Amino acid sequence: MLARRHDIVAHLRALVPGEGVIDAEIERRAYESDGLTAYRQLPMVVVLPSTTAEVVAVLRYCHAEGIKVVPRGAGTSLSGGALPLEDGVLLGLGKFKKVLEIDIANRCAVVQPGVTNLAITQAVQGEGFYYAPDPSSQIACTIGGNVAENSGGVHCLKYGLTTNNVIGVEMVTMEGEVLRLGGKHYDAGGLDLLGVMVGSEGLLGVVTEVTVRILPKPPGARALLIGFPDVEGAGACVAAIIAAGIIPGGMEMMDKLAIEAAEAFVHANYPLDAEALLIVELDGCEAEVNHLVAAVEDLARHHGASSIRASTSEEERLLFWAGRKAAFPAVGRLSPDYYCMDGTIPRQRLTQVLARMKQLEARYRLRVANVFHAGDGNLHPLILYDANQPGELERAEAFGSDILRLCVEVGGVLTGEHGVGVEKRDLMDTMFDAVDLDQQLRLKCAFDAQSLLNPGKVFPQLCNCAELGRVHVKGGQTRFPELPRF
Repeated sequence: MLARRHDIVAHLRALVPGEGVIDAEIERRAYESDGLTAYRQLPMVVVLPSTTAEVVAVLRYCHAEGIKVVPRGAGTSLSGGALPLEDGVLLGLGKFKKVLEIDIANRCAVVQPGVTNLAITQAVQGEGFYYAPDPSSQIACTIGGNVAENSGGVHCLKYGLTTNNVIGVEMVTMEGEVLRLGGKHYDAGGLDLLGVMVGSEGLLGVVTEVTVRILPKPPGARALLIGFPDVEGAGACVAAIIAAGIIPGGMEMMDKLAIEAAEAFVHANYPLDAEALLIVELDGCEAEVNHLVAAVEDLARHHGASSIRASTSEEERLLFWAGRKAAFPAVGRLSPDYYCMDGTIPRQRLTQVLARMKQLEARYRLRVANVFHAGDGNLHPLILYDANQPGELERAEAFGSDILRLCVEVGGVLTGEHGVGVEKRDLMDTMFDAVDLDQQLRLKCAFDAQSLLNPGKVFPQLCNCAELGRVHVKGGQTRFPELPRF
């Protein structure tokens, strides 16, 4: 094994010269986990190409030698999607960080996958444009990782997730073939392979260029801070706003624990006496914004709001959002560790799900701070634990699994924007039956017949494409259906 590893490293150094290969153990440690730090694994070797040609060469070599490859962006994934393999190459795209073209006429920008989410907006804001999806980690997460996980953010309710804002990619298959999907036009002909690639979690190919849609900045925007004496009132207000035909630019909800943590961290003047807080942003022309602000204020009062405050300046609006976007790091002040979950439910089931989560808190003896993309029902419960205390990590994992099962039980899904990765992999059969998983695996095999790209992610039990259909299903049973070949 050591001899083979030595040969692999030597060959990769020839393909990606200079500082493109990281071999020393202490340097590989920087890549042993992504944002899901509870899981760690040292990669066999790290390769950092800087051109598409180098990506092609690495993938062709690994395909020929049967070597596994894990693509990685900035490593901010919260589902273990970029967790490396001890017998695999970790392929980092951090050197792909150029904005290649800004095309205002076609309202798009062409960027490399290592460009951060926020940097796209910074590149086009001088022309009065911006890139809409804005994950909380937007200062660090890259557009390539956003494509892999179909990331969202606080403004995804009105403006969509990554899949609604990416119109083209250049990608390299495991065999080293360069493909272009989509482009500067909004609807490519033929099969929707672009839709397949966005959210594919690095299982189908390595993205080396992204064309994104950019939008004109709204002429005006105001945000409302609305406090409620109970979660039920806040949940009912969310449903009422949508039912009234109002689609806010963003609508977020935080519970009391998250409110207190964010306020102590950012000092955004959040109402500390509230049990739940809504942040609702309305954008458009001044007359429209003022009308919508008044309408939302009326709905909030009708549903028992204890406090309502509208931003009176751009600085104040940004401060309202700063607390929400800092909620994850702020909660780090409350506990040595936390486990950030991601599930999505129908909006009308929010109160029921929160009540059940309270029961689970008591069962597992762990606290939860809740942050939601309330408008689209995307939950982000933060389970607080201390990894230094025996058994707490295991309790946190079990707690998280029960929350995700609950999401599916009430008609929701396992993930909204973080992806499946390794975190939710073994829960896939709570949402999909064996036939569903077979179909998903068949698609994987069409792109990567040897299952070399990011193996061990998404699918509950990996099998080779010759055994297509052999997947783990509920009850620990295995089925071997007769399935058509490609």
